[in-house]
Amino acid sequence: MRRGIGLFSMAVAALAQSQAPDPPQKPPAAPAPAAAAESPAPASANWLTGSIDFGYRFMTNVAGSYPEYRSVVNLGDGPRLIGLNLTVTDPKKRLFDTVNVRAYNWGDPYDTAHIDARKLGIYDFSFDYRSIVYFDAVPSYANPFAPGGINEQSFDVLRRTASFDLTLLPGKRVVPYLGYWHNSGHGNGIDTWVQDANNEFAVPIYYRDATNNYRGGVRLETSRCHLTLEEGGTTYKDDDQSSFTGVNPGDRTTPLLGQPIVLTGLQQAYGIRASGTYSKVLATADPAPWINLYGQFLYSDPKTDVHFSELALGNFALLSSLLFYSGQATTAGGVASQPHTTANAGFELRPLHRLRVIESWMTDRYHDAASPLVAEQLFLSGGTAGPNPIASLNYSQIVNYNQEQIDAFYDLRDTMTLRGGYRRVWGDATVLAGQLSQTGSLAFGKLGRNVGLGGFSYRPSQKLSVNLDYEGASSDHIYFRTSLNDYHQGRARARFQPWPSLSITASFRVLDNQNPDPTIRYDFRARDNSLAVNWTPAAWKWVTLTAEYDRATVRSNISYLLPPFLSPDVSAYRDNAHTASSAVELTPPAYRGFAPKVTLGGSLFVSSGSRPTRFYQPMALLSVPVVKHISWNAEWQWYGFSESFYQYEGFRDHIVLVTLRLSR
Repeated sequence: MRRGIGLFSMAVAALAQSQAPDPPQKPPAAPAPAAAAESPAPASANWLTGSIDFGYRFMTNVAGSYPEYRSVVNLGDGPRLIGLNLTVTDPKKRLFDTVNVRAYNWGDPYDTAHIDARKLGIYDFSFDYRSIVYFDAVPSYANPFAPGGINEQSFDVLRRTASFDLTLLPGKRVVPYLGYWHNSGHGNGIDTWVQDANNEFAVPIYYRDATNNYRGGVRLETSRCHLTLEEGGTTYKDDDQSSFTGVNPGDRTTPLLGQPIVLTGLQQAYGIRASGTYSKVLATADPAPWINLYGQFLYSDPKTDVHFSELALGNFALLSSLLFYSGQATTAGGVASQPHTTANAGFELRPLHRLRVIESWMTDRYHDAASPLVAEQLFLSGGTAGPNPIASLNYSQIVNYNQEQIDAFYDLRDTMTLRGGYRRVWGDATVLAGQLSQTGSLAFGKLGRNVGLGGFSYRPSQKLSVNLDYEGASSDHIYFRTSLNDYHQGRARARFQPWPSLSITASFRVLDNQNPDPTIRYDFRARDNSLAVNWTPAAWKWVTLTAEYDRATVRSNISYLLPPFLSPDVSAYRDNAHTASSAVELTPPAYRGFAPKVTLGGSLFVSSGSRPTRFYQPMALLSVPVVKHISWNAEWQWYGFSESFYQYEGFRDHIVLVTLRLSR
C-alpha cells in the first residue's frame, strides 16, 4: 500500500504545480541587445497533462463462502490509486521529447504500471510492471470432506512481472536494441503428501520461483528487406519447501488391518536450477511487387539441475507387501538438457490482380536427455532398516511437430472475397510412460492430420459486412484421447449499421469433434452464439445503450475404465450457459457548467448442466464535476455467486468505490 500512496503523492504534487496560477508579471524591462536575446519556452507552457483517480473502496462483510469470494473476486476495502495517466513534455527536447506514465489499480490484487520515454531518432524506452495476488481456495476443488475442513489444493501467491526495452536509433537503417524480462512468485499454500496406502495428507507448502530473460540484438532495415539478429539467455530457479509436525490422519478415516495410517512429521524440499542461451534470426524481403518472403529460426539449449529431499515420519503401509513402517527418507537428483529448434518460413504471392496465395511452414523440435537418480530408505518399527531401492534412469524425450498450410484468396468482386486452403499437420513423440504402462518405460506416439479450409467475406456496403469460415479435418494419429481427431469447425460473423447511431454485431461458432476408436468413443460438441448492440439515439444524444448476450453449450462423452475392477463406463459432461451484460449511460445537457453522468447496468452468468452456476454483478456509477479539472465519482457493485450442487461455495457482497479525479 505504501508504494501506491507514494506514487499518488508525487502525482498530486506534480498536478498541483502544473495547475498553479502564473506569478504576477513585473513591468517590462528595457530590451536587451539583439546579440543577447533568447527565446525560452513560455512560462505557462503545458508541460504536464493527464489525470489521476484516487479514492477509497468500502465493502460489507462477505455473506457465504469467503474463500470462494477471494478465489473469484478478491477485492478488499481501503485507499486506492485507481488510475494515473500523465504525459510530460520537454519543450527544449533535451533528454527526452515526451514521457508517458500510466498506473492502474494500485492497492488492489492486480496492479499495473507503464513508463515510456522517447527522443526522436535517438531512443525509445519502455518499462512495464504488473503484479497479481493469485489466490485460490475453491472448497470443491479438492476433497471438501477432508478432516478438519482443510482445503487440500489452496494457495496464496504474489506474482510480479517487469520488463525493460530500449531501442537505439529508431527509424535508422541499423537499430540496436536491448531487453530484460523478469517474473517471480512467492507465497504459501496447502498441498497433499500421498502415501501408498491410498491416503493423502494435507500439509503446508511454501512456493518461490524466479525467471530472468536477457536479450540484445540489432535490426537492419532497407527499403526492400529487414533482418533481425538476436542473442539471449534465460535463467530459472524454483525452491519449494514443505514442513509439518503434529498428528495428521489424512483423508483415510478407517484403520488398515487394525492400524491407523498417520503422518507425524514431514520435511520436504526440492530445488530446480536452469539456464540456457538462444539465438534468433528473423528476415523479411520484398524482392518484387508481387511477392513477399519471411523466415525465422530459433535455437536454444537449456540445462536443468534438480535436487529433492524428503523425510516423513508416522505409521505407514506398503500395500504391495502388507508392510508397516514408521518412516521413509528419499533423496533424488538429476540433470537434463533440451536442444530445441524452431523454424518457420513462408511467402505471399500475388500472381494476378485479384488473387493472393499465402504459403507457410513451421517445425518445432526438441530432445530431452535426462539422468535422474532416486534413492529411498524405509524405517521399520523397532528402528530396523527396511528396503532401500535405488533407481537410476537414463531416458530421453523426443518431440517433433510440423505444419504446412497454403491459402488462396480471390476477390470475386470488389465487395466479395473467397478463401480456400489446406493444412497438413504431422509429428512424432517419445516420452516417459506412466506407472501402469505395459510397454516399458517409454511411450511412443504419432500425429497426422489433414485439414481443409474455406471462407467467404461479403461487404456490399459500409453498413453491412459478413464473414464465414470453415475448417474440417481428419486425423490418422493423435497424441491424447481428448485431442482433436475428426472435427468440423465453423464461424459466422456479421455487422450491420443501419444508422450512424445503431450498430449490431452477431456471431456464431460451432466445433464438433469425434473419435470413433472403440476404446475411446469421444464425442465433443461446443456452440457459441452472441449478439451485441450499441445505440445512441439521434433524438437523445445524451443516452447511450450497449448490450451483449452470449449463449454457449458444451456436450462431452468419453469412454473410460472405472477402478478398481476396470469396468467400462462413460464420462458425460454438459454445460448450457447464458452470459449477458448491459449498460445505459445518461449524460444530460450541461446546466451552468454542471453536467453529471449516470451509468446503470451490470452482467450475469447463468449455467445449467453438470455444474449449475449463477453469478450476478449489477452496478451503478455516478460522475459529478466539482470544479474545472476536478470530478467526483461513486460506483456501487453487488456480487452474487451460487452453485446448485455446491451450495457451501455461494457468496454475496456489496462494494462501493468513491474516487476523486484531477485532470489537466
